[in-house]
Amino acid sequence: MTAKEFIETLKIISQDYSGEIPKREIFSLAKEYQQIPVFEVVKLLKDKNDNHRLGAVSILDWKARNKKTSEEEKKEIYRAYIDNHSWIDNWGLVDRSAPYVIGGYLHNKDKKVLYDLAKSKNPMERRTAIVSTYYFIRKNQIEDTFSIAEILVYDNDEYVQKAVGSWIREAGKRDEDKLKKFLGKHAEKMPRTTLRYAIEKFDKETREYFLNLKEQNRSK
Repeated sequence: MTAKEFIETLKIISQDYSGEIPKREIFSLAKEYQQIPVFEVVKLLKDKNDNHRLGAVSILDWKARNKKTSEEEKKEIYRAYIDNHSWIDNWGLVDRSAPYVIGGYLHNKDKKVLYDLAKSKNPMERRTAIVSTYYFIRKNQIEDTFSIAEILVYDNDEYVQKAVGSWIREAGKRDEDKLKKFLGKHAEKMPRTTLRYAIEKFDKETREYFLNLKEQNRSK
């Protein structure tokens, strides 16, 4: 299996959709190509075509999820993502792969790289930092989600704001009191987008309470 073969197959599939190929078809083809060598995946990742890059991160994701993937290859997959992050330049590419490729690999390992990414000038690297913690949340480990959110809570990028709000909301499903404590500390000054995403699953009264904190700060 090679990057060139993936591209040619995708081209054939796209003819059935007049060139506008659905993402589900890309995900499906990526699953079939999950045995492709990582160095070939990197070729796809460095392609200017958006569908090819989506295919690349999808292949990395399938590889990372596969229980037969060795720890050595998981490290190679992880490094392919980190070392080529400049090509992972939109939220869809990040969200498709970061939870398992990065979060899955770093589970039970030193997570310093996530904190470094959270301080990056690149907003998609900052989004990777928080999105990767989804894997930890699934394992009922939410400390890193809130710790990284502390770094990103006042971020000025829309896509980082949405991710922070979404991920602390998910972590809050495991510990609602911790989420409320976080919001009690930051709701007044955090971006409205982050706040709205974070409180989305609360009851109306609780949502209004935190929104009022925000409004009270604006009126000062």
